[in-house]
Amino acid sequence: MDAQRFSYGGQAVLEGVMMRGRRQATVAVRGPDGALAFKHIALAGPGGPAWARLPVIRGLVGLREALSIGKQALDFSATVAVGDGDEELHPVLQVGIVVVALAIALGIFVLLPSLVANYAAQRGAPLLVRELIEGVLNLSLVVAYIYAISRLRDIQRVFGYHGAEHKAINAYEAGAPLTVESVRQFSRIHPRCGTSFLVIAALIGFVIFLAVSGLPLWQRIGARIVLIPVVAAVAFEVMRLAAAHYHRPWVRRLLDPALATQHLTTREPDDTMIATAIAALVPVLEADGVAAAPAEAPNQALAVSA
Repeated sequence: MDAQRFSYGGQAVLEGVMMRGRRQATVAVRGPDGALAFKHIALAGPGGPAWARLPVIRGLVGLREALSIGKQALDFSATVAVGDGDEELHPVLQVGIVVVALAIALGIFVLLPSLVANYAAQRGAPLLVRELIEGVLNLSLVVAYIYAISRLRDIQRVFGYHGAEHKAINAYEAGAPLTVESVRQFSRIHPRCGTSFLVIAALIGFVIFLAVSGLPLWQRIGARIVLIPVVAAVAFEVMRLAAAHYHRPWVRRLLDPALATQHLTTREPDDTMIATAIAALVPVLEADGVAAAPAEAPNQALAVSA
């Protein structure tokens, strides 16, 4: 794949933005004094075994890498944003937090819809109606969760950086200068957003989970948990294909409902947020040897590498 065709992207973190390229991911975070701190994460770059680039499998590989990089970005941002140089939490405690979070997520988004739908089946609902109830409830819970966290003040700042990330990527893909004034004019909605990914994954999950709909309740729940990585990998392929054909009007119309959820997880960023997103993107492009449009020099206070 040509460097110019690579799908650059990233994520919002606490008071900052992480951008990822082919060879490097860069996290830019505003400290309490307003200065930028950077973390540069070296990536393996192009290549790797052929099997890792096969459809669906590449989605699993990509999601695993995204989780790893995302965790490093969040850890760094939390340290810089609060001006705390203390060491990270003990690994055992970190694992415990992740396990508890996963258990809560599975309970809300998998177990609860299954139990409600199973109750409906016991009351006489046909199998297909049961599956529809479970699918609709799952999607509704995803959207409700997104809406609920969007009301939190601290999260709204993160969503401002999320909007800045999208604007910077949209500006780069349009070949526009990477300056605050230029980037500000672009949309905060992007077809490769993780928010839309969650909605599409919920819809794809409904179709894939039909394959285990005939199992008893607890076997069905267990099978759905096991199939979650498959659902995520297929959703990754669908998002990838849709983004590649986003210029087609009918594709945009199909994606509109999923993209609409980004209005909940992005906010119009201020100029400082936009400058932060630009500062994270420029080193990533430079590491790939990509000549971008003129960009503003970042205010760098600290740079670390990993």
